[in-house]
Amino acid sequence: MFPKIIIDYGRCTTPFDCKRCLQICPQAVFDLKTLKMERLKETDAKEPGAFQVVGLYRDKCSGCGDCVEACPLDAITLSYPEVVKK
Repeated sequence: MFPKIIIDYGRCTTPFDCKRCLQICPQAVFDLKTLKMERLKETDAKEPGAFQVVGLYRDKCSGCGDCVEACPLDAITLSYPEVVKK
């Protein structure tokens, strides 16, 4: 089972400006999603809510926790589902 990646978007409002989780993850699990686009205008990286970090490749997550430690806002948590043995 893969860890569940929980991102608190109330804390992580300007991920494109920070990018620490994107840079530290050895498995490249995270991706940036653009939420605000205007025609013929570049989106400001420091504008809150314009971008969002997503754990797009969760199946590659090894659960190392580097992203949790690197986040200056404590916006990332990993939870591990319980394994039920039959």
